[in-house]
Amino acid sequence: MPKPELVPLDGRLCFSLYSTSMAINRLYKPMLDELGVTYPQYLVLSTLWETDGQTITAIADRLALEPSTITPLVKRLEQAEFVTRERNAEDERKVQVFLASKGKRLRADSGCLTDALLRNSGLTVKEMIDLNDRIQRLRAALTRMA
Repeated sequence: MPKPELVPLDGRLCFSLYSTSMAINRLYKPMLDELGVTYPQYLVLSTLWETDGQTITAIADRLALEPSTITPLVKRLEQAEFVTRERNAEDERKVQVFLASKGKRLRADSGCLTDALLRNSGLTVKEMIDLNDRIQRLRAALTRMA
């Protein structure tokens, strides 16, 4: 295998994943702006759409981020009335995050993101699912190594 410094940038998987992620973010940005959230806020909401009432730590774990990164996102979402925060009755140190009605409604409105990604990718739904599965397997393998 050639030395990494000889491999062109486009031949490096890390760059392909990074630049694709950036392209997806550029595609999503106008729609997210219209919805009134940033991409990181959208990810927080997505975790709550999976399971409402999660702790800050659980959200951080799901997104592979630090709780200190999630807290300001949640505070801004609360100020915009997408979520509410409550101290856990059994453990005051834990803060649980719940979807407000505005956050619940946003779930249906956010379908435009998936539609735009599919439309602009040129991939079929099956191809997109297969690609996502392969990327998730790669991430899982690399996470196990870390």
